[in-house]
Amino acid sequence: MGSPYESHIDRQIREARERGDFDDLPGSGKPIPGAGEHYDEDWWLKSMVARENLGGLAPTSLKIRKAAEDILDEAIKKNSEQTVRQLVADLNKRIEQANRGLVDGPPVVIARIDVDEIVRDWRRIKGLA
Repeated sequence: MGSPYESHIDRQIREARERGDFDDLPGSGKPIPGAGEHYDEDWWLKSMVARENLGGLAPTSLKIRKAAEDILDEAIKKNSEQTVRQLVADLNKRIEQANRGLVDGPPVVIARIDVDEIVRDWRRIKGLA
């Protein structure tokens, strides 16, 4: 019985493997980023913005969506409940504008942020609850 057929591509891969071309590649032995996490339909856009450092160039509607996702992280940086409430109130105004289509960028529908919920989480994290 003859040897199994090896395509041109298979031969190139085998030879590269034998030369060690695939050894020590970046990310080798590490988990695939995002594996096992909740699927986000905008994963590709978010990864491109992060990879290319385009945060400052993103359309306003996407900046507002990102701010809504990161609101608790921003609130934790504040030192008073009043500043947390003002932060959320300002974001809710921007969310209303985005939901009405009054800002540049793709259309988005973002839920208003519950001020009391953010304040409650802020107090718990700050040890004030």
